[in-house]
Amino acid sequence: MDAARQSRDLERLSQEDLDGLIKRHVRFRNGRLGGARAVLSFFDLSWLDFHGADLTDADFTGACLSRASLVGATLDYASLFAVDLRGASMDGASLIKTDMRGVCLRGARLVGATLIDADLRESHLAETGERDRDLHWIDIDPSVSELHQADLAGADLTRAKISGAICVNANLSDAILRDAKLVRCNLRGANLSGANMDGADLSWASLEKAVLRDAVFTRITTNMTELGGADLTGALTDRPAGRTEEDLDTPLDVLLDRHETWVASSSVEGAQLDVSGMDLRAMDKLASADLTALIAERSVCTGMDLTGVRMAAGRLAGADLRFTALEGADLRGADLTDARLQNARLTGANLRSLVTDAGHSVASRLAGADLRYADLRGVDLRGADLRKADLSNAVLQGTDLRGADLSDAIMSDPTRAGARVDETTRPPFR
Repeated sequence: MDAARQSRDLERLSQEDLDGLIKRHVRFRNGRLGGARAVLSFFDLSWLDFHGADLTDADFTGACLSRASLVGATLDYASLFAVDLRGASMDGASLIKTDMRGVCLRGARLVGATLIDADLRESHLAETGERDRDLHWIDIDPSVSELHQADLAGADLTRAKISGAICVNANLSDAILRDAKLVRCNLRGANLSGANMDGADLSWASLEKAVLRDAVFTRITTNMTELGGADLTGALTDRPAGRTEEDLDTPLDVLLDRHETWVASSSVEGAQLDVSGMDLRAMDKLASADLTALIAERSVCTGMDLTGVRMAAGRLAGADLRFTALEGADLRGADLTDARLQNARLTGANLRSLVTDAGHSVASRLAGADLRYADLRGVDLRGADLRKADLSNAVLQGTDLRGADLSDAIMSDPTRAGARVDETTRPPFR
């Protein structure tokens, strides 16, 4: 094998040619006549606009996409092996199971991008020479995946392989790194505030001077991990962040039965359940119970599976519900004032006003709630109080916001994201 490194000139592609290749790739994906898989390996695609194209399974091996616009693009299962993506715009892009070994993302933006099971490990690129068994290295800079100063705020990197990558000063705030492989990863000075690192492998990784404020730092593997100077203020660890089930004077099963009796009897019998200030993360019995009018103010529910939970009129002010599964939940008339709901999954949840037996209407309260990166697709928020709520980068496709109070809410125009809003009461969105 000839191991001498060589450089290679990349063929420049015009925007018109790229648009044609994308159209043929779409036909190929749909099994239509005239379709062809997009093979763009070793092309110069810098500064080009991919305008949200579906390039699933496309081949970009060794290509240059520096400063390209891939906002909202779908690149699932694609090969981005040793691709130069320096300064590229990839906000909201989908890169599920994408081969990104040896990629350069220096200064790139991937805010809210999906990189589930993506492979960003270090690698080298070789190709065959003139003789069948002659291989030589192609000089792609760098061979180690580089995410230096990349912006991956709110990105989903669940089970991503990032071992050996350089992530110095990268922004991974509120990112999901659950079960990610970060062995030998250089995260010096990285911003991981609010990130979910549950189950991540940080063996031999460097997190010197990294910011991990309010991060979920549970089930972490830290063999020979360097944490000198790291800021872990407010981070959730495997230690309880409040009272637990073991601190209850009465078994939880008994308390849940009493609460359900209290609900069924319209508060005549039984007793209302109050778990305010408790760490509920280990209480998996909650999801299947009737928790109507539950009191759980300032409770910790981070990462829990509460799919379909019945929590109408629940008092959850100040609760930590980050990364929590609340799909299809009944939260009508709930008080979620100042609740932390970053990256919560609320698809199909019902948060419209609750009409009581006496005919009174109780609006759901989310004033001051943090809903950054939350999945609110199909959520009914009619009449809800969302004053000063932060909905930055929230998914709002099909969200019903008619009649909601959005005064001083932090969000872009929701109609562009597919939400329904009363035209006559729309405030100036940020």
